Amino acid sequence: MVVVSGDPTLRAAELMTTDEVAERLGVKPATVYAYVSRGLLSSRRNADGKKSLFSKGDVDEFVAGRKRTTPDIRTGVTLIKEKELFYRGRDAVVLARTASYEAVVHLLWTGELEHLDFPVNHKLVELASAVTRPLPGTARLTDRLRVTVAAVAAADPLRFDTAPAAVVATGRQLLAVMVHALPSRTGVHTTKPISLAEALWSRLTAEPPTEAGLRILNAALVLLADHDLAASTVAARVAASTRAHPYAVVSAGLAALDGPLHGAASALAYPLILEAANGLDPVAGISDRLRSGLPVPGFGHLLYPGDDPRATALLEMLEEGRIRQTATRLAEAMRTRSGAAPNVDLALAALALHHRMPADAGEAIFAVARTAGWLAHALEEYVDQPSRFRPSGRYAGRSPV
Repeated sequence: MVVVSGDPTLRAAELMTTDEVAERLGVKPATVYAYVSRGLLSSRRNADGKKSLFSKGDVDEFVAGRKRTTPDIRTGVTLIKEKELFYRGRDAVVLARTASYEAVVHLLWTGELEHLDFPVNHKLVELASAVTRPLPGTARLTDRLRVTVAAVAAADPLRFDTAPAAVVATGRQLLAVMVHALPSRTGVHTTKPISLAEALWSRLTAEPPTEAGLRILNAALVLLADHDLAASTVAARVAASTRAHPYAVVSAGLAALDGPLHGAASALAYPLILEAANGLDPVAGISDRLRSGLPVPGFGHLLYPGDDPRATALLEMLEEGRIRQTATRLAEAMRTRSGAAPNVDLALAALALHHRMPADAGEAIFAVARTAGWLAHALEEYVDQPSRFRPSGRYAGRSPV
């Protein structure tokens, strides 16, 4: 019998080494460690504590889970290919460096890369501001976004129009209201046309906007605009398949985004960077997370065996300073120990900290950005067979009497 630390009941036949798991999954050993760090796989130590062992049953379940996908979703919006991300066939990293978020939104919705300013409906901004103003100080930015979307939907008697032109017009106006209705942190409101990144900037930080700051915020919006069939996007498509209006589609996406394993993950990476920036040894911070049995936030991604291209691009664009150096040290520590690379959540947390934004800023950036992707997928769903998402459950309850 092979004795396993913490579980002497497992026999050798029930265990797999890291190399065996990597071969079974068709990935590198470093990727297996990344799955462990993300909490997707559980590992045990052998008796001498030097090697990781995996339960064959856990690995079989993981393989089965990877094969379970929502059937019959064909999309022309986003392609993820190893270390690359493409929108409508265009490299998203290149777009993040060269195009405005508004232009990329137009690309996702129409297939054409063209910058068109989002119209600001001041009456709707006033309505959204009025209904969100009574929210308590503990309300997160995304809480305000959800209330805003519901209020604007109630004010639109033509919200059930799902023709492509109507969805695009609704989406452009909604994005502008979502951002402009957030409380300004500078107390300054302008009536001149500004980019969505510039409008969002003053809602996230009191720092004056800089060219470099606006550039990386715009890049973050672009890189988070879509990511294929993430959980929130599937939720949005399910809503669209019932012919729910575009506001309801966005609300469905926002609901799924709220989980700590999705859009809220950057808020968990925020204190990890902050502690290290304030003097805590990065390895100690990582150790604290591992000791608690939780995955280390900001590292590893199921769809990227190696580097997350979104994180790489944003960390490269982040200005030199204490926060960037700290994020680099954390990344080096994780690569050395487990081979896990930073993901976009770590990059968002670093962006927020560098520019003195609150911990939930990354989640807000994510929510605003991904609204474009949800509506792009809704546009596809509106022309497909309606109500096509109807899986059947495998009943495991009490037998009928």
